[in-house]
Amino acid sequence: MQHFRRQPKPIASPGGLVDEERRRGRGAQSNHTGRFETERRETFDDGWDGLAELDAFKTTVFDDPARTIITRNDSPDISFDRSINPYRGCEHGCIYCFARPTHCYLGHSAGLDFETKLYARTNAAQLLERELSNPRYQPACMAIGTNTDPYQPIERDRRIMRSVLEVLERTNHPVGIVTKSTLITRDIDILARMAERGLARAALSVTTLDPKIARAMEPRAPTPRRRLDAVKQLAAAGIPTTVMVAPIIPGLTDPEIESILEAAHEAGATQAGYVMLRLPLEISTLFREWLASEFPNRADRVMHLLQSMHGGRDYTAEFSIRQRGTGPYADQIAARFRLAVRRLGLNTERKQLRTDLFRHPVLKGQQMALF
Repeated sequence: MQHFRRQPKPIASPGGLVDEERRRGRGAQSNHTGRFETERRETFDDGWDGLAELDAFKTTVFDDPARTIITRNDSPDISFDRSINPYRGCEHGCIYCFARPTHCYLGHSAGLDFETKLYARTNAAQLLERELSNPRYQPACMAIGTNTDPYQPIERDRRIMRSVLEVLERTNHPVGIVTKSTLITRDIDILARMAERGLARAALSVTTLDPKIARAMEPRAPTPRRRLDAVKQLAAAGIPTTVMVAPIIPGLTDPEIESILEAAHEAGATQAGYVMLRLPLEISTLFREWLASEFPNRADRVMHLLQSMHGGRDYTAEFSIRQRGTGPYADQIAARFRLAVRRLGLNTERKQLRTDLFRHPVLKGQQMALF
């Protein structure tokens, strides 16, 4: 049964974990009420075996027509100033996903709701064409996949990402994609044509080469080996491809830095980057729950190492520090990554995507350009 009571607005509420059968195949262990809600929902056994009658968490997709589609940012530690997110929420269920807290703005939980209540920007392509048609619009690399994955499973049917790429290709607009899904290979035809004109690049994140860790940490994402195969296909098609060792989890996945980079180089990646684990807002509680359940013998060490990089806290929100951390352990990770990249010959050259080919689309009823 479910019980409601008034509460202040904490970052995360206490409470029990959701039964394993109800969350099978999901990343989060719980579904704590979002921080903006005035009531807290808790599930408890009232002695009548009511919990056994609760349904398993199933994926639900809501149509979510947007009013605008290009999101702007001015963060000094991010390499892009604009992005598109075709979906809100992500079925991959990665426990560390820093987009989880955004689901609270929708009245949902950052936990299991984030993985099961998904929103599809059904009019993304139309909005993009309209926004690019503005005569004052100045092109720069459009980042896609920087919040939730544009190639998560529902993209197979929805094809919103592909429709967005079709607009970008027609207008010769540069694009950079981040994903952990092999579904990106479906769009190699578009991406290869754009890459030939210096308009596209792709990045795949590989957190671990251990399939058991990946299964627990990213339950509905393709296996690491399949991602590396996607890197190979993209690189063979002439699409500049990066592998992101992200996030690096100290005490759990950090021993694999060199082996991941070696596998990426062998697959044809020419660039590599990394980001340390980030635990803002609700993610801290969710990650701690997951760690205690999946890796109880390593939990204390992982959190101790992470806190050593954030001044004793789980997370530091300051620019630059938030993605790399500070202190001896952070410096050691940076040095290992730098040495491996240098040894493998990665990151030797990074060409800027072209913007001079861009042409504003002309919408119905608009006057065409004279020249």
